[in-house]
Amino acid sequence: MAAAGGEPSAQSGPDDLFNHFYTEVKQIEKRDSVLTSKQQIDRLLRPGSSYFNLNPFEVLQIDPEATDEELKKRFRALSILVHPDKNQDDPDRAQLASEAVDKAYKNLLEPEQKKRAVDVIQAGREYVEHNMKEKKKQLKKDGKPQFVEEDDPEMFRQAVYKQTMKLFAELEIKRKEREAKDMHERKRAREEEIETAEKAKREREWQKNFEETRDGRVDSWRSFQAGKGKAKKEKKPRSFLKPPKVKMEQRE
Repeated sequence: MAAAGGEPSAQSGPDDLFNHFYTEVKQIEKRDSVLTSKQQIDRLLRPGSSYFNLNPFEVLQIDPEATDEELKKRFRALSILVHPDKNQDDPDRAQLASEAVDKAYKNLLEPEQKKRAVDVIQAGREYVEHNMKEKKKQLKKDGKPQFVEEDDPEMFRQAVYKQTMKLFAELEIKRKEREAKDMHERKRAREEEIETAEKAKREREWQKNFEETRDGRVDSWRSFQAGKGKAKKEKKPRSFLKPPKVKMEQRE
């Protein structure tokens, strides 16, 4: 049962809470969808946008359950708002915002990318719901009223939003780490490939030089051997001095 002003009471059931949350989200989307060009550019380039914009549904401000036709209409409307031609007083920032919108739309056109985004959003929601159950379980154990701040639709929406953003950020960080690791591995493999090629080149050059100089080395060796033989033949035998013959004295 809802409290005065349309807010759900503490006794409201899960369906009442969800319906109110869904209605509020739609109201927020309707409000944000009519932002001016400058406001949309500021939204898309706000501090932390590199992580906020990882959620393509957040970029386009469209519900994950939206049809392809609704997605196309939203993309066209938003892309016109942030197009550099429409924002000639700030074309550089408009270009960056336009690129963010284009990237989000292209991601949602890819079935696998869209499913991945939906899965992350669902995981964020399930995480918050699990935490709510755990908190209420502890409150019941402590004998306290089983009402947590996420029972408030706005707080629930914020909790889901924060958890979803965190999950997108963690996945992006892991993707970049894998990319850096792969790049390092490719660089190392390339360096090894270059080193192997250079080593093979040096060996080929050495072998070529060895082959080209072999005849010269053989001729030099033959000439050396021939010179040694000639020197042997021309070598005179050694002459030894003979001592003078001693004459025997004749006896008188």
